[in-house]
Amino acid sequence: MPLHQERRRLSDAEFEHVSRSHHPAVAALDKEALVGLARQLRAYRDKVRDVHRTRRRAQRGGVEARGAAPAVVAEAGDPGTPLKKQIFSAALKRVNRHIARHQAAERKARSVSLLRGALSRRRGAAVHHPDPGQTASAGMQANESDRRTVQTDPREIGRVSQFVKDAQAQRDSRG
Repeated sequence: MPLHQERRRLSDAEFEHVSRSHHPAVAALDKEALVGLARQLRAYRDKVRDVHRTRRRAQRGGVEARGAAPAVVAEAGDPGTPLKKQIFSAALKRVNRHIARHQAAERKARSVSLLRGALSRRRGAAVHHPDPGQTASAGMQANESDRRTVQTDPREIGRVSQFVKDAQAQRDSRG
């Protein structure tokens, strides 16, 4: 809702709190001020919500009007009270978003400091190189095979291959 409509619907005290929830002002507030502003906005929103509920119940006939000078029962088409509630809810949502940002920044800073401490402790610790125990001196050695190696004459290999080719050619010619 535009700022000029918020100003028109709210009292001066209410608008002062709501205007602090808009961008330039809300970014300048620290976390404690944001929490206080959220508390005040929540109280305003709850008050408007209760007034709206009471008016609706009185309109339906569910409750008698209270107080020395009871408020005039709003007509069904009167958007005033629900719009005020929307204004306060939107302002509260903006403030809560900034509170969440502050909390996220605090969590990140705390996490970074813990990680930096862990890294410095790890870097400062003595390097642990345990004694390896027994190790092989020269490594694995190849064992000599007891089998005798058969050396085939290369001419013999060629003779057998030619014999197989000739035998296949004879079978093919028969048939």
